Amino acid sequence: MSLNGKVAVVTGGNSGIGQAIVLALAGAGADVVIDYVCNPAATEALEKQVVALGEKAIGVDADVSKVADLQQLIDTAVKAFGRIDVMVNNAGVETRTSVLDTTEDQYEKVLDINLKSAFFGTQLAAKQMISQGGGGRIINISSVHEDWPMPGNTPYCLSKGGMRMLTRTAGVELAPHGITVAGVGPGAVDTPINKSTVADPALLKTLDAAIPLGRLAEPNEIADVVAFLASDAAAYITATTLFVDGGIMQSSPGL
Repeated sequence: MSLNGKVAVVTGGNSGIGQAIVLALAGAGADVVIDYVCNPAATEALEKQVVALGEKAIGVDADVSKVADLQQLIDTAVKAFGRIDVMVNNAGVETRTSVLDTTEDQYEKVLDINLKSAFFGTQLAAKQMISQGGGGRIINISSVHEDWPMPGNTPYCLSKGGMRMLTRTAGVELAPHGITVAGVGPGAVDTPINKSTVADPALLKTLDAAIPLGRLAEPNEIADVVAFLASDAAAYITATTLFVDGGIMQSSPGL
C-alpha cells in the first residue's frame, strides 16, 4: 500500500482517529497537511513524528466549518508539495443532544463541522485534483451512525447520514474524473470522544459486551483502512462506506 510521492490533507488531524490517519498515511509514504483548531503543541509533536518516518508535514490552523479555511488547506498543500492526491474529511464533533433539546447553535455547530466541511472539502479537493490531472482519493470519516440510530445524539446522526449520501453521490459524479469517494464508518473507538465511557468500568463492560469482537477499536485500526483506501489497492472502491465496527451493527440479543 505505497503512497510514495502522494500528498494528503487530513482535517481534524492532530488527535484521535485523525492523528492515527496522519501517521498511517505518512508511514505509507505520503506527505501530509494536518488541519487543527486547538493544541498547536500536539500538532508540532505530530509533525516531528511524520518527519521521523521520513516524510514531510505541515500543520495549518484552520476552521473547517469555513470554506475559506478549507481553501487555505488545499492552497497550502499545493504551495508546499505541488498537488493534492488524498483528501480525508475527518473533523467531527457531537453534542449528545436529542431532537427535543438540541438548540439552533448546537445544530449548526455539528452540521457545519461534520457535514458542511466534508461537502466543501470534497468540492475543493476535487477541483484541484481535476485541475492537476491524474485523479485522486477523497475519504470521508463517517460513523456506524450514518445508518444506525443513536437516540440522544440526533444532530450527529443527521450529519453522518448526510455524509453517507455525500459519499455515494459525489462518488458517482466524480468517477469520470478518476476520483474515488469512499467512506469509513468506525464503531466505538478508544479516542478522547469516548473518554468518559472508557473511564467508567461498568459503562465500558456494557459497551464491550455489545461488540461481537468484545472490545473497542484502536485508532490505528481505523487509520489502516484509510491508508488502504488511499492506495492503488482500492482503485475500484467508490461511492460506498466501509464499516470498521467489530460487528456492532450486526449484534443481536439472539431472540
